Amino acid sequence: MDEGDNLTDYDGFQDYNFTSIPECDESSLQNFDSVVRPVLYGLIFLVGVLANGLMTTVLLRRRRRLRITEIYLLHLALADFLLLLTLPLEIQASAAGWASGEFLCMLAGLLRQLNLFGGSLLLALIGFDRYLAIVHAVPSMQSRRPRRVHLACISLWLLALLLSFPNAVFLSVAKEDDSSIPACYHCRFGIHSSNWLQANRALNLLCFFFSLAVMSYCYTALVVTLCHSQKNQAKKGAIRLALLVTLVFCFCWLPYNVTSLIQAALDLGGIPYESCDFLVPLNQAVTLTHSLGVSHCCLNPFLYAFVGVQFRNELIQLVCRLGGRVCACFPRGRIHSRPSTSEGTSTNTTNF
Repeated sequence: MDEGDNLTDYDGFQDYNFTSIPECDESSLQNFDSVVRPVLYGLIFLVGVLANGLMTTVLLRRRRRLRITEIYLLHLALADFLLLLTLPLEIQASAAGWASGEFLCMLAGLLRQLNLFGGSLLLALIGFDRYLAIVHAVPSMQSRRPRRVHLACISLWLLALLLSFPNAVFLSVAKEDDSSIPACYHCRFGIHSSNWLQANRALNLLCFFFSLAVMSYCYTALVVTLCHSQKNQAKKGAIRLALLVTLVFCFCWLPYNVTSLIQAALDLGGIPYESCDFLVPLNQAVTLTHSLGVSHCCLNPFLYAFVGVQFRNELIQLVCRLGGRVCACFPRGRIHSRPSTSEGTSTNTTNF
């Protein structure tokens, strides 16, 4: 398989090289990407920076008193920021081609993969932590310490970096065949970049389904345990949030993984095609489903932090300090906190 006949990276600016198929018209896909991708990524960037910025600011204000769940939230916000940093580059590239140089091309590819691997594994780790905190509350009290949580997160980041580094190695800036517009895609080292592209797709699929399996098992066990408990009010909120976390993760990333699987099968010859009637809609679907997956970084703060009573209170206090009269919008009677013992000690908490 020649280098020019392969797919570009999963969120590249041109997923198929249509010049190898004479009847394919690439202009419709370029027009679609140049309009749809910048609009979607622009909205995701604005909402994601605002939401994750507020969450990070609230957490860092009391960084020496962070509880277990909040340590995970801080690492999750870091993973989301890594992806958000690449979106302005993607917006500019979608509109006029890649003009940010070789180094930023490699760095953006590395950060995208770090978010994909690190973010998914962190969500699985958060689910496992909730499983230990509620299903095995007493036995896990010794193992669930801040120092051990930081070590677990650092180990996870090192694993994600190890899996992501080859993505930067094979990325390069080049003009695809007769195109005059430079693009950032897997083209370095010839056929080896094509082999890595397929391996990278397999790793993405494996990471997604592994994280989904861990979250599904842990939250199912959590729901079963809470259904047999006596804390009805806290139980209902925890069950709703557990189901919501799993469903939102699946809703955001499953469509992209399905289209990615179809792309891989098509590239390897598993799905035959004779015209572009199938290729152009598939590439448009990749753009839309990947944008849906990227939007997950905007939803994480709302799912894991903004639903916490104490977190909302601290967020309101922060907004009050920054904006004076803004506090008048919030009823004073709503600012309160509730006790929880899910961290092993009786404290005010932002988690389930």
